[in-house]
Amino acid sequence: MTGTVLLVYFDAEGYRDNNAPENGITLIDAIYYTTVTLSTTGYGDIAPVAPHARLINAFVITPARIAFLVLLIGTTLEVLASQGRELIRISRWRKAMGHHVVVIGYGTKGRSAVETLLSSGLEREAIVVVDPGQAALSDAHADGLAVVTGDATRREVLRRAGVADADQVIITTNRDDSNVLAILTVRQLNPEVYIVSSAREHENAPLMKQSGANSVITSSDAVGRLLGVSSLSPTLGSVMEDLLTYGEGLEVAERDLLVTEVGCQPQSLPDQVIAVVRDEKVYRYFDPVVTQLARGDRLVVVRPAKELPWAPRPGTHNEELSTDDE
Repeated sequence: MTGTVLLVYFDAEGYRDNNAPENGITLIDAIYYTTVTLSTTGYGDIAPVAPHARLINAFVITPARIAFLVLLIGTTLEVLASQGRELIRISRWRKAMGHHVVVIGYGTKGRSAVETLLSSGLEREAIVVVDPGQAALSDAHADGLAVVTGDATRREVLRRAGVADADQVIITTNRDDSNVLAILTVRQLNPEVYIVSSAREHENAPLMKQSGANSVITSSDAVGRLLGVSSLSPTLGSVMEDLLTYGEGLEVAERDLLVTEVGCQPQSLPDQVIAVVRDEKVYRYFDPVVTQLARGDRLVVVRPAKELPWAPRPGTHNEELSTDDE
């Protein structure tokens, strides 16, 4: 547009203002002419009269006008398409409301949590991201996730995300005080939802649990322990990193007890059992309480992330579960 204004202004003698032909073309006239010409309004009060000016209009200004229209229409269509995609995405996750997961904060921790959920088989339509940052929201949009823009400590924002009907809420903001406020607000809206929160400082973890979090992961402590373990024993550090990497090598998983495993000892199972969940309480595999596995138990196991011919994965072949007959 600037180029067209200058082109008309410096070639003022080739144009005529029909309303004031004696005054000639000023800079304001050039700006006005460019605006009405490129927008295809064309009042006709200022017009090219010299042959060279008409040629310039035909071969320079007219293509510029077409390019402007293409840009305008393309931008409009892109905005409409983006809004349409967002409406479709919101419609999909609203249908899944009641069984969805709300992820508050879409930074490094939030993205890793979402990747793990998706790798575990959760549908994208069952995940809702809440974040006030435009960069994070753009990333979430690009990943095909439903997004709610706003501060997660505000009830209205959490209501829009469907927290009252969610199964789980994962809180991963970069401030512990924001996490505590978000936990309190989530717990008020949904007393039964399972809340997992990250904590930057270990001393804030008890406060988060008192505020209503079911599980708190202290990121700085976890990273520090892994660094220390890797320093003392590189081999052990690589194994720990393997366990934390989903979909490769080894994985830590929770599964139902099979009917054929009822009455067995945890150490005798094909999976490496590290804990047993009984009546919502977690026992280590060597605890005398779980010497014999009982119907309804759940197992926390270390197993191959992908099944191999020499390493089958019990519980993944439609075996009868110990809870099926209850």
